[in-house]
Amino acid sequence: MDAISKRRFTRGIRGSVALFAVVGAAAAGGSSAFADDSVNTGYFGGVAIMGYDTVAYFTEGRATKGSEKFSYEWLGTPWHFANEKHREMFITEPTKYAPQYGGYCAGEVALGSVTINIDPEAFKIIDGKLYLIYAKDAAEWFAAHAAEEVPKAEENWPKVAANLELDQYH
Repeated sequence: MDAISKRRFTRGIRGSVALFAVVGAAAAGGSSAFADDSVNTGYFGGVAIMGYDTVAYFTEGRATKGSEKFSYEWLGTPWHFANEKHREMFITEPTKYAPQYGGYCAGEVALGSVTINIDPEAFKIIDGKLYLIYAKDAAEWFAAHAAEEVPKAEENWPKVAANLELDQYH
């Protein structure tokens, strides 16, 4: 990603954060788009990864829509799978297949903030872990800079997750 694209990436993320704040404020006090334990369910979806099958990223190497028929609730959030085998694989080892940072945009977490605006087709598997991003070109950039960005995200995630939890209740 060149310098101009990187600036667009950062501006896009910051715009998403502003929308996140508005949605979070509107949802305070009632049922919100955010599940327990900081699982990203999108703005109004109520399902992890917008209903995409998290196991398929690993087994198929691509984003695959899941089905409510093959659903499983984990961390207070429904997860959909394309088939029973994927559902069972997830039940056996959910942390192996769940996206990092609760499915929030890994690039935004690396910047010390959060956006719930992810594209389920913008993903990278790095060192056996699933990272979701808000756009495909940003996912390419994140993967190319993973040696710098993943440690930043790891360092920032506890603070970001704590802020998400606070936003749920205020």
